This record gives sequence, structure tokens and C-alpha cells, in this order.
Amino acid sequence: MTTSRAARPVGAVTRGTTNPNRLRRMDRWIVASHGGALRRAGSAVAVDLGYGAAPWTAVELLGRLRRVAPRVRVVGVEIEPERVAAAKVFEQEGLSFVHGGFELPVGEAPMLVRAANVLRQYDEREVVGVWERLCARLAPGGMVVEGTCDEVGRRHVWVALGAEGPRTVTFAARLGSLERPSDLAERLPKALIHRNVPGEAVHAFLRDFDRAWAAAAPYASYGVRQRWVRAVGDLAGDWPVVGGAGRWRQGEVTVEWGALAPRGWVGR
Repeated sequence: MTTSRAARPVGAVTRGTTNPNRLRRMDRWIVASHGGALRRAGSAVAVDLGYGAAPWTAVELLGRLRRVAPRVRVVGVEIEPERVAAAKVFEQEGLSFVHGGFELPVGEAPMLVRAANVLRQYDEREVVGVWERLCARLAPGGMVVEGTCDEVGRRHVWVALGAEGPRTVTFAARLGSLERPSDLAERLPKALIHRNVPGEAVHAFLRDFDRAWAAAAPYASYGVRQRWVRAVGDLAGDWPVVGGAGRWRQGEVTVEWGALAPRGWVGR
């Protein structure tokens, strides 16, 4: 491996924490929202960026995507060479691992870039630049999904981006783990986690979500899922919620990025 400065991957080494099935909620949403585009693209490339100390998430991503896009290929990209070397034994048809960072050294332009728990250690001011760099590498119709989850994937929040920039924010949870929707605030992605304060849109959204959740308390007798669906339905009266009850029943709610963007947002 060359050690010249020009060839060094772009980015910094992450903690590498990972667990099997950690990204199932994000993957489920990707399959539902982007699976058709991946299938139509044929032999498309999907990137698991910063998969961590073990390659479980990349292996799982291949299996989940191939259920809807049989010719998709997954490339795991890691900035730590030792992690890449350890992952090589898991390579198979359609799955490979390479050393790299935000420059995405995967050959062709990817149709999907999934970056989970990668930007948490970065400064908020660096997020827009990373987003723009990743989006610039996308194939036509491609998507970047960037967000954060807890160690076992019970709570997850992510931003979906296209070539034009951020599109939506999705909140997803194992509903039995929540006391109230604002519990998800601890998993907001880097672009939003410091904006959960009065005067910012994401703070107002979570406040309104908690109010809708409290108002939906009588539905708890039918189960936590029914309470969540009712709360999201009420929330959709005031916020631009994307998608319908089929997704809500999965413990999700997706909102247009523009409604939650930080004050003074200057990105694309």
C-alpha cells in the first residue's frame, strides 16, 4: 500500500463499534424506498462506508438488498487497513472490501452510500462538506443515507440525500424501548444533534411529537404500535410527513428535510 499523502484516504478512523443486525431499521427503509431504483440499475454498487471493526453490516446489507435487487454489489469501505484485512475472509460473490474514506475508491459511481455512525466524531461544520463530497460521487438516481443508531439498533435517526442535497429525515425505533418520541433525540445525526434546543425546528418537531404521543395515550390499550400510528397521523397535520401508515407501523416516521433543517442552513 502506498504511503504518499495524495493516496491517503479522506477522513479519520472511527471507534469501529459494530454489532450484527445493528442497521436493520435503516436497511429496511432503504429497501422500501430505494430498492426499485437499485433493481432498475442492474449491476449497481452499494457502499457500506465505515463498516467498523467487523464486517457484519456489509454482509447483511448484501443479503437485504439482493432480495429486491439481485444484481447489486456491495463494497465495504474502511479507513483502517487492519479492518479491511480482517474483512477479506468474508468476501463472496457481490461483496468486497477496500481501504478508503470519503473519496469512495470503488471504481464506478455508487447507487447507494450508507454511512452509519461515521460522522458522530466530526465537527458539525464538517458535515455539509462530507455530504457534498459523497453526493458528488453518486450515480444518477443514487442516494446517500447518513445517520446514527444505538449499539443494538433499537433507536436510529438518518438523513437521506440525493445529488441535490438532503431530502428527508427518518426517525425509527423499537417502539417498546421508548418512553416518549423525544427519546430519539440522543441519536440525531451530527447535523442536528446540537440543534435540539428552543428556536430550532428539530426541537419543535420533537416537542410536538411528544404532545401527539401523550394525546394518543388511550390507543396504548391496543398496543404501542397503534399508539405510534395515531401520534404520527396527528403530527402529519402540522409537519410534512412523508409516506403513509404502512411505514409508520414499522416504527418509523419520515419528514422533509426542509422542515427540520438547522437555522441558517446554507447547504444545497
